[in-house]
Amino acid sequence: MNYDDIEILFAEDSLDDAMLTIRALTKSGFTNKLLHVKDGAEALDFIYCRGIYADRNPNAHPKLFLLDLKMPKVSGMQVLEKIKGDPNLKAIPTVILTSSQEDPDIAKCYDLGANSYIVKPVDSNNFFNAIKEMGMYWMILSQPSI
Repeated sequence: MNYDDIEILFAEDSLDDAMLTIRALTKSGFTNKLLHVKDGAEALDFIYCRGIYADRNPNAHPKLFLLDLKMPKVSGMQVLEKIKGDPNLKAIPTVILTSSQEDPDIAKCYDLGANSYIVKPVDSNNFFNAIKEMGMYWMILSQPSI
């Protein structure tokens, strides 16, 4: 896989949630260039071209970053704070895709610069529809920052 062509970076530690999301994105036609990373540390390694991603072009940013909040090593909140605080990365559309419905989490994510906050629907049909609509908006309709 050419890591410079990644369009969607997806950070999710739950394999079940990751597979469900990837399946929904696949059915919607949005997975040609998706990279799933298992925790916040790996997400930062990808974004900052470290470790196994050291040869990646640092100017090749994903079109969309899907980020879970509750992850090991480095939390999604810490990842969000890092990338939205970096002038070279803050324009990457970042969607929080999480099970947390806590008002403080929602408020803090928006304060840090999240572009959207989606609570994972429990029902699989609603989940599929939410992912499809999210993909349609961010990958097709939304215009990137220049």
